Amino acid sequence: MDAIQQVISELRDSYKKGPAPLQKTTTVNTATGLVNYDLQIPSRNAYPVNTPIRKRMPRVAGKGDIATRWKVVSAITGSGYDGMGWVPEGGRSGVMTITASTKYAGYTTIGEEGNLTFEAWSAAEGFEDEKARQTVRMLQKMWLKEENSILGGNFSLQLGTPTTPTFVSAATGGTVANGTYHVQVVELTFEGYLNWLKSGASIVTGLPTTTTVTDPTGATFVLNGGTSNKSAAAASSAISSGTGVLSASVPVASGTVAWAWYIDDGGSGAKTLQAVTLINSYSTTTTPTTTGQNATAITADHSYNDGIVNAGPAAYDGLLYATFASFSAVNSNSYLPGAYVKSLATGTAGVGTKLTASGRGTVNEIDDALISMWNNYQTSPTVIFVAAQQLKDITTLCLNGSSGPLLQYFTDPAVGYQKLMAGGNIEFYFNPFTQDGGTKIPIVIHPTLPAGTILLWCETLPAQYMDSNIPNVAEVHTRRDYYQIDWPLRTRLFESGVYSEQTVAVYAPFAMGVINNIAPGT
Repeated sequence: MDAIQQVISELRDSYKKGPAPLQKTTTVNTATGLVNYDLQIPSRNAYPVNTPIRKRMPRVAGKGDIATRWKVVSAITGSGYDGMGWVPEGGRSGVMTITASTKYAGYTTIGEEGNLTFEAWSAAEGFEDEKARQTVRMLQKMWLKEENSILGGNFSLQLGTPTTPTFVSAATGGTVANGTYHVQVVELTFEGYLNWLKSGASIVTGLPTTTTVTDPTGATFVLNGGTSNKSAAAASSAISSGTGVLSASVPVASGTVAWAWYIDDGGSGAKTLQAVTLINSYSTTTTPTTTGQNATAITADHSYNDGIVNAGPAAYDGLLYATFASFSAVNSNSYLPGAYVKSLATGTAGVGTKLTASGRGTVNEIDDALISMWNNYQTSPTVIFVAAQQLKDITTLCLNGSSGPLLQYFTDPAVGYQKLMAGGNIEFYFNPFTQDGGTKIPIVIHPTLPAGTILLWCETLPAQYMDSNIPNVAEVHTRRDYYQIDWPLRTRLFESGVYSEQTVAVYAPFAMGVINNIAPGT
């Protein structure tokens, strides 16, 4: 009790003295931190979700099974001389024959997963519904992956080991040091080139050949990255001037959209990655570096995902590889032959072959494709997908002095001539090689189509394919379309995934076309 009385006495004395005088310590300003937090609601999602092919392509529900299958009658052959039907008076014709086959496209699953802690969900209250936002982002990411799969998935084409490159040197024109150099090349599919870009497009990091994916349960699977094996090495002639140039080239293999070049430093024998090109050649005026990925990192072919060679999931063939496979006459159970594929000539190593102007407001290489598709199958593309570089080049080739009188300009009469706009763009490409006198084909930029490759797609067959029972040249066939799984709670973490079981069925690959190995510029 004595201690309590002492505390009470001290408090009574402090009250008698009055409050202590205020002490000035510092000026209050914004640095003090006594400010509000002006956080705008909700979060700004600064990423594009651009999926032009996915949006255009019809989606059709399947009926179970591990693949969707269809019967194709690809030809009807008349009797006698097939071109004419002469029959004698009172007689009968010979008997026609038909060519029929069974085709299929195997289903595979694509998906994306995400998770959210309870704390993050709670902390976001009043800002945004983070659980719902997570689901939207998962779906958007799966759409982006699906777009690339529909465009460039590769189930059928194995690049294998490339042909040994041609490797030459010149004594003058550069600064390549003295020595004899060696080159190896690795070919890349669309998936391989895309994976290289998404891994940072670094010659030091190099090509991603395979990746092991670990799911939330700890299970793993392996994906092939889209790269061929490395070629055998080719040696250059010796450079003794110290002012040399090195140039390499290799034939274009069907399905290749990019090439990776590994060269040594003229003495060590270690060949390292120098560049990845979108044409089938490479030239350098400087001594190769030694900092790139070593060619020894490439040990096997990892160009496709068939679910067997890498004990991983199977892919399906997107539009590009259905076209390449049809042109190559591979995997006959899946494709009819006849797709148009044109790889431009090698030309000068490191420079390549560019698109060329016809002089009548068109591009020769596109015209050649249109004529071929009409002459062989009476089809015409309904859309042409290009990279930004090719749209620029096509515009330059079509908008020139000689083609000026053939071009049409559209303007609003109410605007008059007081406002002028610089530049121009080719929105449509006119195809005169059709049954009804011509059609306008939209030219569409695709966000991930590599520069150097053009895709021509006839979405529906023309009227002369009456009773074809082919409403769409290609479809996304879905065994089970977009669905979300909210996994059972194991910890205080929401785990969920978005999936689709699908394939791309290409019923008429002869109505598809690819032009590749296109050098930039005009």
